[in-house]
Amino acid sequence: MKRPLVQDEYRKAFNEILSRVQQSLQGAQPGSQPVRMYVAGGAALHLLTGARVTEDIDATFSRKVLLNEDIEVSYRDADGRARLMYLDRNYNDALGLIHEDAYQDSKPVDIPGVDGKLLEVRVLSPVDLAVTKLARFTDQDRDDIQLLARKRLIDSAAVRRRAQQALAGYVGDPAPVQTSIEIACRLIDAERPPAAAGKRRSKR
Repeated sequence: MKRPLVQDEYRKAFNEILSRVQQSLQGAQPGSQPVRMYVAGGAALHLLTGARVTEDIDATFSRKVLLNEDIEVSYRDADGRARLMYLDRNYNDALGLIHEDAYQDSKPVDIPGVDGKLLEVRVLSPVDLAVTKLARFTDQDRDDIQLLARKRLIDSAAVRRRAQQALAGYVGDPAPVQTSIEIACRLIDAERPPAAAGKRRSKR
């Protein structure tokens, strides 16, 4: 029997995490607006590209949500090894770089087993996801930005513009972030397919 792809197992675990979050909202007042769950980090990257899996789910909510216990699900990777996925309850976007309209501009995602009238799952746009990676800007963050560029989901001009706007509300020294923006834009430009560059030259 063919072993399921790790992405399939990852997505099943992800769906189960969100299903359990929904269960925590069962006591919400009927007729009220659904709680919005904004997915960021590696989980958002996977939803946007189908690549890279991560053990933690970074997310914020449109209002306070009471989670009675840690939410985690075990699954197996492509080699059959046990892995654990969990909702990171310590995730906080307050100290990172994020545009003030990032949540407003996020996109809804349909999750099997999740009632959108109770829990509306949304993922950050590719550009806003790239911006959130500029403050810390680890090797993994750089790889993620390059992946978004390789998938033709972002361009350097849009990321630069959005990041500069986000700096207005940034808590911290903006100088290192400015450097990260410049490096990120060079990385993004390096991922442009040659064909795209050729088309631009042909229009001159």
